[in-house]
Amino acid sequence: MKAVRVIPGPEGGQVAIEDIAPPVAGPNQVLVRVRAAGLNRGEINQAKELRTGNTITTGVEFAGEVAAVGEGVAGWRKGDRVMGHGRGCQAEFVVADPMALIPVPDGMSWTDAAAFPNVFITAHDALVVNGRLKAGESVLVNGASGGVAMAAIQIASLMGAKPVFASSRSAAKLDKISQCGVDVAIDSSRQDQVEVIMQATENRGVDIIIDTVGGPVFEANMKSLAVQGRLVNIARLGSATAQIDLSTLWLKRLHLIGVTFRTRTEQERLDCIQACARDMLPLLRAGRVRLPIDRTFAMTDIHAAHAYMKQDQHVGKIVLLVD
Repeated sequence: MKAVRVIPGPEGGQVAIEDIAPPVAGPNQVLVRVRAAGLNRGEINQAKELRTGNTITTGVEFAGEVAAVGEGVAGWRKGDRVMGHGRGCQAEFVVADPMALIPVPDGMSWTDAAAFPNVFITAHDALVVNGRLKAGESVLVNGASGGVAMAAIQIASLMGAKPVFASSRSAAKLDKISQCGVDVAIDSSRQDQVEVIMQATENRGVDIIIDTVGGPVFEANMKSLAVQGRLVNIARLGSATAQIDLSTLWLKRLHLIGVTFRTRTEQERLDCIQACARDMLPLLRAGRVRLPIDRTFAMTDIHAAHAYMKQDQHVGKIVLLVD
């Protein structure tokens, strides 16, 4: 089968399409014929960092049809349309844990299905599980044009957050995401985040911040939070370092939370998938959730897809079409 592979090298991994043996479903595994796979910035970073070790197949989210089920698998059968979260899925076939799969609603395209798992599972875990969102609380999502950020905006709006703030340095990107459930858009290239939030919340501050930027907005985020506010960091696209005013942390009794899949056990990962499916699948089936697709590429055009993502001009998801 064809697969996107990263070959280790002293200057960083090299991405290539290779023919490799297809996987086989073992006990308690499901074999999926992949039709589309989401592209995430993590794949580019992973390739850059792979200097030693074995060649790997990339990808963390996919959609396709069940091709075979291993011994002991219940609930799935050949031909089922599924989407899932799991490594090595930018390929024609992938094996997955049955609990890592979510049924694809009727009428949903492979492209849309492949864009759902990683960003919505990550955003749901950040906002609902770790952020402990309650209806009526206010939420700020910064770096709001990224896939996880846009998923977080939709989840916040659908679960009753009010108001939902979104910030970006690009007015054009803010305009494109305005239909995702944003109540107050903040153009951080010309507006002061703290001033906008305090004015909109009568100087109370925001309850939860979903942060993808990191260092450059850390101080403003601290000032923007309400008493007992929660700052949940999922990425550090601006910088991984920041100075902290402990007096602000102390006086506001703030909660600083980091989330990642890298240090989770396999069972914790599966729990995140199932929690997201529990809350979001009914909304997905009702047509109330949809992440915009910016562009699709054939999987064999992986170099062009990576180059496009590196330009950082996209709004929404980039998806690889496998067949």
